[in-house]
Amino acid sequence: MGRSKQSKNSKTAAKWVYTFGDGAAEGRSELSELLGGKGANLAEMSNLGLPVPPGFTITTEVCTAYFANGKALPDELRPQMEKALELVGKVAGSKFGDEASPLLVSVRSGGRASMPGMMDTVLNLGLNDATCEGLAQRSGDARFAFDSYRRFIQMYGSVVLGLDHHQFEDVLDNYKNLNGYGADTELSAEDWREVVEDYKELVETELDEPFPQDIHAQLWGAVGAVFSSWNTARAVTYRLLHDIPDDWGTAVNIQAMVFGNMGETSATGVAFTRNPSNGEKILFGEFLVNAQGEDVVAGIRTPQSLSEQARIEMGDKAASLEALMPELFTQLTGVCDNLEARFRDMQDVEFTIQEGKLWMLQTRTGKRTTGAALKIATDMVGEGLIGQSEAVMRIEPREIDKLLHPTLDPDAQRHVITTGLPASPGAATGEIVFDADEAEALAAQGRKVILARSETSPEDIHGMHAAQGILTTRGGMTSHAAVVARGMGRPCVSGAGRARIDHEAQTLSVDGLVIAKGEIVTVDGTSGQVLKGEVALRQPELSGDFVTLMGWADKARRLGVRANAETPHDVTQARDFGAEGIGLCRTEHMFFEPERIVAVREMILATSEEGRRDALAKLLPMQRSDFAEIFEIMGERPVTIRLLDPPLHEFLPNEGEDVAEAAKALGVDEKALKQRISQLKEFNPMLGHRGCRLAISYPEITDMQARAIFEAACDVAGSSGRAVTPEIMVPLVQARSELDFIKARIDAVANAVAQERGVEIDYQVGTMIELPRACLRAGEIAEAAEFFSFGTNDLTQTAMGLSRDDSGPIMNDYIARGIMEIDPFSQLDEAGVGELIAIGVARGRKARKKLKIGVCGEHGGDPQSIDFFERAGLDYISCSPFRVPIARLAAAQAALRARDGKRTK
Repeated sequence: MGRSKQSKNSKTAAKWVYTFGDGAAEGRSELSELLGGKGANLAEMSNLGLPVPPGFTITTEVCTAYFANGKALPDELRPQMEKALELVGKVAGSKFGDEASPLLVSVRSGGRASMPGMMDTVLNLGLNDATCEGLAQRSGDARFAFDSYRRFIQMYGSVVLGLDHHQFEDVLDNYKNLNGYGADTELSAEDWREVVEDYKELVETELDEPFPQDIHAQLWGAVGAVFSSWNTARAVTYRLLHDIPDDWGTAVNIQAMVFGNMGETSATGVAFTRNPSNGEKILFGEFLVNAQGEDVVAGIRTPQSLSEQARIEMGDKAASLEALMPELFTQLTGVCDNLEARFRDMQDVEFTIQEGKLWMLQTRTGKRTTGAALKIATDMVGEGLIGQSEAVMRIEPREIDKLLHPTLDPDAQRHVITTGLPASPGAATGEIVFDADEAEALAAQGRKVILARSETSPEDIHGMHAAQGILTTRGGMTSHAAVVARGMGRPCVSGAGRARIDHEAQTLSVDGLVIAKGEIVTVDGTSGQVLKGEVALRQPELSGDFVTLMGWADKARRLGVRANAETPHDVTQARDFGAEGIGLCRTEHMFFEPERIVAVREMILATSEEGRRDALAKLLPMQRSDFAEIFEIMGERPVTIRLLDPPLHEFLPNEGEDVAEAAKALGVDEKALKQRISQLKEFNPMLGHRGCRLAISYPEITDMQARAIFEAACDVAGSSGRAVTPEIMVPLVQARSELDFIKARIDAVANAVAQERGVEIDYQVGTMIELPRACLRAGEIAEAAEFFSFGTNDLTQTAMGLSRDDSGPIMNDYIARGIMEIDPFSQLDEAGVGELIAIGVARGRKARKKLKIGVCGEHGGDPQSIDFFERAGLDYISCSPFRVPIARLAAAQAALRARDGKRTK
């Protein structure tokens, strides 16, 4: 927190209370870590001379002490609160506990990050039987007084005493039914007096003790309850979803009550200084006459529009605030303009009008849609409120995803079947199928399908491409399904562990619910939800504001941004999203098309080098065509092509029926095929015969791929007149000797093609750094390599000894038990894997000063990881096509933070 923690036994108490109101405050907006966002902004509004009810803020340090002391408030807090209460009473012209002129206060939470509705609030505190009578006398309105008292009993009973608020609602509904009332506004003062007695009777019946009449005990209890609400399930979940640290804690704000329920000249409402849905610069919000704040959001009464324009657009019949109270509407508009000018962002304000006087209760940065955020940021640059760099920093990079994919209609009904990991964003609806071939066949008929598998393999890629969305019951955020789906821009939910797929019966079952093949399901890869039936979708729209802001981002960033892509569609998508090159072209993905897989399998089954070369000769024109198309799409942008990486067994069938079909297509004996499959089987294929090891065992594979690359480069350069400089990447290198062997083969092929074509060929040979030993030996490897690209998926696996495909349940337990804070496959493990990268960068560039270094693992699209890559001095990042805009924005923000000496939290 930046300040010393005080136990309740400390001799010198810290300053734990900061007052505000009457045009002055002890705090200011810059103290949000100590006072929370709400407290800091209340102080700032007071310092601006705005009409703020007086009050005081109990700091976030008290929250820390409260939990450290076993959920007990420090004794030193009490005299500071009493002194502040006395000051508040003087400003408000009343006194806490005085029967003739009672001061009533609200007790509200206020963390440094806005968490709307996640923590508890108590209003009208300071009422008991005696002060309620005094309030009735002073206000001249007994109905108002007893209405306030019943609200307080209900809120205090629920928040502090632990009763269910529905119990109070039941009492009130029963009273209204017995007396023939339809709405709360029909109840008289005597009615509310009787309801108060009923509420008090409920409390005593449930708790075996009367409702507390000691107002100081009420306040002490309410403060503790609001601090406790920091750790309610909903608050913990909200923090988890929005990356808010648990140790920040909340402040508590105690403020003199003002009342919007004192008749027809009183009101309460909420206003946004701009429309939070579309960013339009117009006062947007709602209010109610003769009501308290909770009435606006409780749904008991229908709120009214603030402005006449909004009323007309919404088709409301009830009068707007602008029509009912024009002078106050003008005053509110002026205050909102002042607040937006001061905070230089769209504000969400709460206000109350008490008997014709406007009071401002809160201001905070308003929540908004991603589209609205873009418009507000670009508009504010045009208005001179902020600069381009600040506009770039205003947009959360991950939120950009919502602009690129279909999303679930927030107003649509949902029947959630199960929840998995949000592996690839977006939403899709279709018939559920359990076989990749069937997915492809149905899609060819124009039907929309969702492909569900226990886990996917490279053999499923055609079905994944044909499907609208993908669901797996196993695998994590960097599993095959997740990585491929993100590359294709397909929504994907992975690791839905509660679901069970019976591939034979063609069903998915969850907790007794069975979904059969052909039934409609919806997957939401943004939230990880799997839903029964069709759910309405909203299609993405990219505005001019998006293009403008991304232009500013590109000016600010240092890191280059490339894409991981190999199909013409994905390469085109990446280019259109602003990719400056291809950072990873995975050649194995090209081998699974029906006409190619036969040739690949022939190569695998061949018993001699000559037989393998014959099979590879069939693949050569196909690979050449693939690379030529990529070079044509990317123009002069760099293209990095990774040589064959996965173990050969991944290209062979693994189920009985598939083996028989493959044997027939190959014209070989089924028994012989099974024997070869058995020979290639490995206990740990991730660490087995793959990557550069394949190239060393079967150099003819490298020869074919290198020839295809160089011939394609010559063809495209000749037809377009543009220079084509391919970058050939050798995977899984751990020693220079491996790279030397393979590079010699590549150079020999390049020389041969150059002589055949009569041209010089410009190219680079580098390596993926994805083993800890490669990081340690990076100096000697860099003597042969012209570039490095960190494969952070495998580097994380090998550094941590953890399979990414099996990590989901393990990481869930580790994070839940506080052993790790993040999933290292989603966000880079800076302490371990990050140090290996730093070592690799330093040693590589010591050997080759201008060594080009990038990253092509999934971390290349993660904003927090990108911040590390900026600090580590990498030259570029590469990610899935649909993550390119996210990476562009995150790279810009990382550069701006580096410029300002800041880091992500």
